[in-house]
This record gives sequence, C-alpha cells and structure tokens, in this order.
Amino acid sequence: MRIKELASPPSDITYYESWDGPGSDDLEERLTPAHVEDVVEIFQTPLTGHYNWDYSSADGRIRKLYRLGKELNWNADMDVDWSQNFPKSEVPLDQKLNPFHDWEPFATLPDEEKLRFGWHNLAWMLAQFVHGEQGALLVASQLASCAPTYDAKLYAASQTFDEARHVEVFTRYLQEKIGIFYPVNKHLKSLLDKILSDPRWDLKFIGMQIIIEGLALAAFNTLKLTAQDPLLRQIIQLVVRDEARHVTFGVNYLEDFVQTLTEQEKEERAHFAYEACVVMRERLIAVEVFEEFGWDVEQAREKALASALMAQFRNLLFTRIIPNLKRIGLLTESVRPKFEALGILQFENLVDDGEVDWAELSRPLYDEVS
Repeated sequence: MRIKELASPPSDITYYESWDGPGSDDLEERLTPAHVEDVVEIFQTPLTGHYNWDYSSADGRIRKLYRLGKELNWNADMDVDWSQNFPKSEVPLDQKLNPFHDWEPFATLPDEEKLRFGWHNLAWMLAQFVHGEQGALLVASQLASCAPTYDAKLYAASQTFDEARHVEVFTRYLQEKIGIFYPVNKHLKSLLDKILSDPRWDLKFIGMQIIIEGLALAAFNTLKLTAQDPLLRQIIQLVVRDEARHVTFGVNYLEDFVQTLTEQEKEERAHFAYEACVVMRERLIAVEVFEEFGWDVEQAREKALASALMAQFRNLLFTRIIPNLKRIGLLTESVRPKFEALGILQFENLVDDGEVDWAELSRPLYDEVS
C-alpha cells in the first residue's frame, strides 16, 4: 500500500493508492508524464461490437426501464444536501455489526483508535463501492456497443451515465466528509478484470448486472440501515433507486437469452456465476484496514469469517443474487451443491427481480429524499 501526494489535494485527505502496473503495452510508452498521473492501469479487451439497424422497440419492459431512468435522473451537485456534516467524534456505523468488538487486538485499543477504526472501515467500504461503480461504468459502456438489441443499447447507455454519477457522488463523500481513500480490493479487481476482458457480452451481463450489482444493491440497503450520517443515507437512497433498475434490466434481458444456449454453454455460465460469488464473498474482508492498524491479517480475516454475525451479514447480501440466478436458469444441478456449501442456496425461493414492481420503480424521486 502506498500513499500518494497529489499536487493540489483536497484538505485533510490521505490517498491509499494501489498500482498494479499496466504491463508493457505500447500505449503506455506514448503517454506523457501528465497523462501517467491520471492513468493508473490500462486494460485490453477483445470486444466485438454490434450495429442494430432496426430501431423499433422489441421489448417493452426494457424500454420502460430506460424511460424510468430518464424520468428519475438526479444530480449529485443539486439533489444532495452537502451542507450536512456528521461529527468525526462519533462512530459512523452501528457497532452491532462490528465483528471485532470482543477481539483482543481491537478491544484493547484506546477509544480514539476504536473511533479511527470505525471511520477507516467505512472509508474502505465506500471506496470499494467507488471502484465497483467504476467497473460498472466501464462494463455498461461496453454493453452499449456489444449488446445485440436496440432496447438493450439504449438502456446500457443510460446506465453508463448512472454509474458515472455513482462514482462521482461516493468519491465526493469520501473526499469531503471522510478524507481517506483505499485502493481496490484484489478480489473485486480480479472479477472486474474477468468481466471487462471477456469477449462474450452475456457474461458481462451476468457478472455485472446479476452478481456485482445484485450484491451492491443488498449492501447498499444494509448500509442505509446502519449508517449514522443522514447525508450518507440520502446518497445511498438515491443510488439504490438506480441500482434496482439495473438489476431488473439484467434479469429481464437474460431470462429469455439463456434459454437459447446449449446445455454446455449454460453450465459454463452457471459455473462462472458461482465462481464470481465466491470471489465477491472474499471482497467483503477489509484486509487493507487490518494492515493499517498493524493487525495480523490472517488472524483478523479468520476472526471476521468466524463471526456468526458477519457470516449472517455476508449471506444476506446474496438474497438478491440467488433468486435471480434461478430465475434466469443458471442455478443448475451441477452448481446447486456448491451454493449449498456456501450456505446461500437457502435463498433460491425468495422474490426475484424478474417480476417487475413497476409501482416501486416508478415512485417519485424527491418525496423520499427530501
């Protein structure tokens, strides 16, 4: 982990930067020093784009989601009350979800360090949201090019703007209200790399719209209940409205497509979804925070994994993913035992996002955030 000093940083911000290295691509050689300051990593992808010259709407559900995205747009500068300031002297998260409260390395910390841990833990969590939202932005922009239908292209383009707004709003909160910025977790990064570099457009849908967005939606709803800062809760409420549309888009678009695949192709995608879930469970462990506090990383990781409360929390994050995988036909017999071993197959019969709750998705934006 490296601390980077910016030329003109916002006040009181520490930047934790992860530099994985862009490799030997010749594009790097053509970058000027000024460019290198802004580009952390270059990736390449064998993306195949699709024109679609038929501009008629083939799927009324997807077009309606696109229209809702336009109607329920919001502005991070104008629709968020940035004048609110939550005191740094207070713990930012409900401590009932702290798995370390009875662990000696944490319990013996002075109160000031326990408070600092609370803010670092929140900063790490929000930073992973930022990194995941940037990944979603990049994937959505790819889908606008490679999705085969006109309706999907329109929606993917609107989602790209949504994701840009999410990156903007969470970054601003971290910079102005916390002042700590952690690097991308290696497990999240590995999944983003796989999704961005895979040439198959439907794997991008599965990885982003079903797995990452589904997990994020559940995590946002949980954070909304545990965050103590009213400003952060307002931001999350706005983001959740967007994410609910994104997940609904993925389920509705993939449901019919998966039925056209061969059994072998279905199995490939089912196993990819399972492996993505395994990776995302590890993404929930704040290793970088453990390092910041000088803890034994493996011991802290084991403590987090062994906590019954955190196990329940991690599993509940999959309450959106598993029903949706079943809905689109990727909870196959070969992966069911694997999900059972993870303890999350139990969620398969919960409500999925295939049945669109148009009344919920269409609720006025400002009534609930004012």
